[in-house]
Amino acid sequence: MNNPITGFFLRTVFRLTPRKTASRQALRFGTIYTRLAEEISPEAGRTVVEVPRMAGVDTDMTHWSYFMLLEHNAIVNQRITHLVQHLASGGQPASLPAVDPKRDVLPSPSAGPEQIENFSNSVRRHIEAVRLLGRLRGSAHYPHPLFGPFDAHLWHCMFGFHLRIHLRQARMIRGPMA
Repeated sequence: MNNPITGFFLRTVFRLTPRKTASRQALRFGTIYTRLAEEISPEAGRTVVEVPRMAGVDTDMTHWSYFMLLEHNAIVNQRITHLVQHLASGGQPASLPAVDPKRDVLPSPSAGPEQIENFSNSVRRHIEAVRLLGRLRGSAHYPHPLFGPFDAHLWHCMFGFHLRIHLRQARMIRGPMA
């Protein structure tokens, strides 16, 4: 998926997305994940489910439980929030640690129900942090590992987009409800 055309397209869509729209999308997707989590038992939430390969989901992400997926999303959410705050506050990208997407955002196999609150808090904190920030557009850029350079606004848009990418996976892991 590391395609320059895809990166260009995504950056263009994000540039055309208003901050409030990106925030609403993040909240909406966060709410869907939380509702799905509240519908499953702790045992079902810990059960690792194999899902087919899909866009945005690496092969090392296709054998996760629902709680592992929530933990992954919370880790990514927290990293994006930090990036947005750092860049919007005039921070320089060189002072940010590099992130290895094959290592640094993977969940623990023992993830449990505590991840529901952890995930929900990560969405709430991001929306609150962005609300308190000044201008996001035109900040310094920090590269996305697949899509190229993002300023604070593009990273804010990526927050909800990332949740959307994994939503199909979340529904497949959760499975049909009785």
